[in-house]
Amino acid sequence: MDTQNFKGNNWSARKVDQIYIVSVKNGSSIVDTLTDFVKNQNILAGEITGIGAVNEATLRFFRPSDKNYIDKTFNEQMEITNISGNVSEIEGEPVLHLHITLGREDYTALAGHLMDAKIRGAGEFIFYPLNTRVVKIKNEEVGINFYDFEK
Repeated sequence: MDTQNFKGNNWSARKVDQIYIVSVKNGSSIVDTLTDFVKNQNILAGEITGIGAVNEATLRFFRPSDKNYIDKTFNEQMEITNISGNVSEIEGEPVLHLHITLGREDYTALAGHLMDAKIRGAGEFIFYPLNTRVVKIKNEEVGINFYDFEK
């Protein structure tokens, strides 16, 4: 088993063979921190999963009828019961596409596309890099980005 440790802006990581275990520092932005991580490690494509806790989260919902997004911010302590997503490339930059489920104190849940959230407690993530480059291009008819395997 081959292991290496890394540190970056508000994150630390251990690479075990080809998989990364990543810890995000308390008080940090999930999206900014994980984007810094993928750039630092030159990850162009892959899968992400995670758990932890946040005290602020902005979620997004896509409304196909008018091709608009609805964003809503929640300011409360919540458990991250799941983050799942991927890494791809848009206009030459690595982009995270993350969905999240958050558990509230009353045991109800919130879910949606994660615009960003601030860690309050732990942020624990696993990255499964793929040895390829995956590009997304906006589909104007639908209004969202899709994989374009010709790029």
